[in-house]
Amino acid sequence: MTDRIVNCSKYKQPLPGLPKPPFRGEVGQRIFENVSARAWAEWKDMEIKVLNEYRLVLADPAQYQQLIDTMLSFLGLGTGEIPEVENAERGGKNG
Repeated sequence: MTDRIVNCSKYKQPLPGLPKPPFRGEVGQRIFENVSARAWAEWKDMEIKVLNEYRLVLADPAQYQQLIDTMLSFLGLGTGEIPEVENAERGGKNG
């Protein structure tokens, strides 16, 4: 863990941040500055579900951007909707 505290964009409270940006570029820096380690760990689990549910091909720029947009929304940094990937019809946690 890190001693660095961020005002987490997902949880709207001060929480321990990531030790370093999760990847290069402006988006990685934005996550580093605004997202808690807890929220990032939750996204990593959700990312797998989104990739599998929507069968995204990350070599396709449009589908890669869809994943980035979903990630930003999940982390409280975007304006899009978070896709539903767990429900009774799909055999998720509620079913």
